[in-house]
Amino acid sequence: MISRRSFLAGSAFVQAPLTRVVCGGDVMLTRWVGRKAAEEKDWLRPLRGVAPAFLSADIGLVNLESPFSETGPYDRTDMVFRARPEMVEALTGAGINAVSLANNHVRDAGAEGLEYTIKLLERNGIVVAGVGREAVIERQGVKFRILAYTYDQRNGNWESDDPRVAGLDAVKAAADVAAARALGETVIVAMHAGREYHKKANVYQRAFAAAVVKAGAACVAGHHPHVVQESEEIGGVPVFYSLGNLVFDQKDPGTGEGLLAEMIFEGGRVGRWRTLETRITNGAAKLLHKYEEFR
Repeated sequence: MISRRSFLAGSAFVQAPLTRVVCGGDVMLTRWVGRKAAEEKDWLRPLRGVAPAFLSADIGLVNLESPFSETGPYDRTDMVFRARPEMVEALTGAGINAVSLANNHVRDAGAEGLEYTIKLLERNGIVVAGVGREAVIERQGVKFRILAYTYDQRNGNWESDDPRVAGLDAVKAAADVAAARALGETVIVAMHAGREYHKKANVYQRAFAAAVVKAGAACVAGHHPHVVQESEEIGGVPVFYSLGNLVFDQKDPGTGEGLLAEMIFEGGRVGRWRTLETRITNGAAKLLHKYEEFR
């Protein structure tokens, strides 16, 4: 007779490998945020306060709102964002190893700036999503593909689209998810959409999230409104419509608060998840250590 211990040791019915994923919202590393870091020669300054959450994760993903530029001008006060190359240390030092570039500021440094940003991030071991790159990270034998999409890439500055930047097309995104799932990959979708400063998700965000979840996405992490919006499960899949700002220099109500979405994947599915509160103080993100229970 085979003992229970021997059966379990040789059985396929063992616990799936666990992978911890932490997603944050909008990260802007220029204007006041970049100027303070440069003045203090402390490039990790903007994200040091949230580093413990990302450094203990297997995958740390944020939306990078400010492309890097070799030439500047840096720290402008308008809505064109260009970050110093040294500011990449804010990401690497904090443990962030994946970014979405699919957003409305992705082209603020022009086509050359986008190419420079992609190469700088990849040289520093950061996976880049939303601009035609293979954004795949393997952890514990599971391949995670990050797909990212934006409602707009022109931001009023361009007359045509850059084909590298993925638009918020629910049909195309669902097809992308399905193709990745057919390869056995687990899909994380980053969604840059919603009305700025509105604390409720709109119909377009909801429809897009529902479409990619139906196609097989394991989770949806949203940003762009610059304030926190609601989270929910669709068929057991967590959807965070807006995680708000992780680090920015805005003063509008609610723009100083954000969330980190912490998910424990069991194999290729989210087994448990919760959100962690963050706050921006003097151009730097802080973890508030207000932990809710895992769901």
